[in-house]
Formats: sequence, structure tokens, C-alpha cells
Amino acid sequence: MPRAIFKYTKTVLKKVSFNAELFYKELEKAVEKLLPHELTELELWLIEFTQNKPELQSYVLVANDYK
Repeated sequence: MPRAIFKYTKTVLKKVSFNAELFYKELEKAVEKLLPHELTELELWLIEFTQNKPELQSYVLVANDYK
């Protein structure tokens, strides 16, 4: 089940990445639900995903703050 939540989280974050506020809210929800090792994996994914999205790059730290 936790893997499904992780995959769902990535899907949602991709879909709301057009809006920085929505992205932040969904990221906050995700860090409350994911397991610690999934947060590490999410952080790595976020670094790669936001590489060409400077408006979202500052939110990578959100995932890091919860580890």
C-alpha cells in the first residue's frame, strides 16, 4: 500500500506543477503520509523534476525538512 501512495503523490505533484501554491500544498500533504525512506526518494525525485522549473525548486526543501 505505501508504494501506491508514493506513486499517487508523484502523479498529483506532476499534475499541479503548473501552480506553485497547489504544488506546495500537495507536497505538504505528501510529507505527512509518506514513510521516511519514501521521503528520501521523493526528495531525489523532486530535485530531478524541478530542475527546469525554478519556481518550484525552493519547495524541494519542504520534503527535506520533514526527514
